[in-house]
Amino acid sequence: MQRTHLRATLEAISRGETSVDEALEALAGFPELALDYAHIDTHRPLRTGQPEVVFGQSKTAEQVAGILEALREHGQDGLVTRLDEAKAAAIRDRLPEATWHPVARVLHLRAGPPPEPVGLISVITAGTSDLPVAEEAAVVAEALGDRVQRIYDVGVAGIHRLLGRLDRLRRARVHVVVAGMEGALASVVAGLVDRPVIGVPTSVGYGASFGGLGALLGMLNACAPGISVVNIDNGFGAAMQASLINRMAP
Repeated sequence: MQRTHLRATLEAISRGETSVDEALEALAGFPELALDYAHIDTHRPLRTGQPEVVFGQSKTAEQVAGILEALREHGQDGLVTRLDEAKAAAIRDRLPEATWHPVARVLHLRAGPPPEPVGLISVITAGTSDLPVAEEAAVVAEALGDRVQRIYDVGVAGIHRLLGRLDRLRRARVHVVVAGMEGALASVVAGLVDRPVIGVPTSVGYGASFGGLGALLGMLNACAPGISVVNIDNGFGAAMQASLINRMAP
């Protein structure tokens, strides 16, 4: 991450291992690195503690690979969401060390040693059909250095499945609840735990679910307190919010 990269550069100057001119060259491009097709925010980790993340869906494989290489040169991890398999394969031909998570549709290029895992986030799904969004949340949170437990397929149609996992639920600092259909699982979880719940409505469901709008409205109208809601299918956004909460907890 950039904070580590910056600290290492300053320590090298103090030890006389590098000159000021060499350090300035190493830090060139801060706080913004301009490519022909992108302006990379290289100071985001310093400002917010969270990395620059690439939305890969509308970019070419060449563009994504170029951004990842630029981030790595500046000591930052590269995290890409919403990639299809063909595009991910093309990127890994150029960057074979990158890790591809096919269910999550996330690609991760690590620039240095992984961060020490902290806290615990639960990622919970109502059904197996919610896995792509849930795995996006789980993989992103793990890339940020959070510990993650997955509790999948415990929807309200078989509520005993959730109740049988209360001990696991109560160990987490924050819960990401991923559900389609009517989205009721978020309200149920919030009624059982004393930690924040982030609802992620998914576009899973029959016609009257309106592509996730039914679940979104259900979560927004939940009577259980302590729920916040992100956009439809936004596992990434839920992971970023959960990570911030996780790191604030004692």
